[in-house]
Amino acid sequence: MYSKITTLLIGIALAGCTEAPKKGSPEKEQAQMTSKSEVTSVIGNAATIYTTASETDLRLARTGDLTFEAAGQPLENEVSVFVNPGKSFQTLLGIGGAITDASAEVFAQLPPDKQQEFLTAYYDRDRGIGYSLCRTPIHSCDFSSGSYTYIEEGDKALETFSIAHDQAYKIPLIKKATEAAGGSLLLYASPWSPPAFMKDNNNMLQGGKLLPEYADSWAHYYAKFIKAYQAEGMPIWGITIQNEPMAVQRWESCIWTAEEERDFLKNHLGPTLEQEGLGDKKIVVWDHNRDLINHRANTIFEDPEAARYAWGIGFHWYETWAGGEPMFSNLGNIKESFPSKNLLFTEGCQEGFREDLYQHWPHAERYGRSIINDFNNGTVGWTDWNILLDQRGGPNHVGNYCFAPIHGDTDAGELIYTPTYYYIGHFSKFIRPGAKRISTVSSRSHLLSTTFVNEDQSMVSVVMNQSDEAIDYKLYVGAAQAISLNIPAHAIQTIVTQG
Repeated sequence: MYSKITTLLIGIALAGCTEAPKKGSPEKEQAQMTSKSEVTSVIGNAATIYTTASETDLRLARTGDLTFEAAGQPLENEVSVFVNPGKSFQTLLGIGGAITDASAEVFAQLPPDKQQEFLTAYYDRDRGIGYSLCRTPIHSCDFSSGSYTYIEEGDKALETFSIAHDQAYKIPLIKKATEAAGGSLLLYASPWSPPAFMKDNNNMLQGGKLLPEYADSWAHYYAKFIKAYQAEGMPIWGITIQNEPMAVQRWESCIWTAEEERDFLKNHLGPTLEQEGLGDKKIVVWDHNRDLINHRANTIFEDPEAARYAWGIGFHWYETWAGGEPMFSNLGNIKESFPSKNLLFTEGCQEGFREDLYQHWPHAERYGRSIINDFNNGTVGWTDWNILLDQRGGPNHVGNYCFAPIHGDTDAGELIYTPTYYYIGHFSKFIRPGAKRISTVSSRSHLLSTTFVNEDQSMVSVVMNQSDEAIDYKLYVGAAQAISLNIPAHAIQTIVTQG
């Protein structure tokens, strides 16, 4: 399916949902919420429904307009989604994806008109899905054409530090994405490995550990990266300490125990950023799967000296590699245990690229299931992995080919939109930075749901049908007002209610 964006998405006009977010720190809790009576009184208010569904041509399509009416007691033989705007939770930081070397290199190979289409599709809020958050690697990762760093090997003093490598592809794409997003894109960065000479295995690949004598040098490396990017007009909001610190990978990787990461944070990285005038940068710990996340949180957040430097904890979704289901409840435990710390989804993708699975619907449902459950357990921001890969699922210098929401066929000069792109768009297009999540539950496990109230007081509910059958359901707001809807099998809907 090539370039359906031009007929299915561009040109969709959202009534009352297109105002730019207010200026200010998106992660800051919004002190001014409308009163309960203003928010919950939606009788007579218009609700617009957008739907993406399997076995149909519906892709973020406007499929209905309804009006809230008075409603009575829900019945046991009905399916319901219950929204309580009187109970609000975390404030949304943003939703987006990672700009890697691979994404930037593929982008550069596309024709100019496809480059513009791509930027519009991801970052334009009116004609695309309005990405507002971006992660980027600090020097190379597996989704680079080769391993590299920003210094000459052996330069402990960092005298040769230069981001010249990134000037060719990655920095130009980040700047174009920021412009397409309206001039603001929250950007954070993650390293996959220190330079080889700083590690005990003398290799950027295959795990290894940072040698203690290079702790200060490595801490200053982060500071130099932040300053170099900011000198290019790209403010860095924050950093994660280490991508996947408990995984020995055949690509760039480095092992940190919980105690080692805690001590590096409190004795080296945190103080260094403060000394370099970068104390306002957010530091995110862990940046790995949900399985061991609680041990990392307990170790770092229970240490007052380390915890004062940590804005929050990042996580991925790959714990299912060992079998079992995603461990969403582990996130809720962290939010209950450390309510002042933030949860940030930093990476997820569908592994194992196969060209015949571009339109494989379960890939998209994996995204919808994760986004809804992550948000409902307190997550403040959600970051997909590569925003763009080629028709082989790369480039990747160790053959770890994966899917992206959009692929660029560099031979044909075309864009390939997967269902995942539209599923993410059901959230990112309508739920904006600064929105507050409000209480939402479903009466049946077939439907997953979450709701946010934007700063313009529009209410956005996302409902996902995991079942093989279409489902009639009622969306209740408060105790006695509802609309009646139908959601197709294996579909996702966004309901936008004007405040």
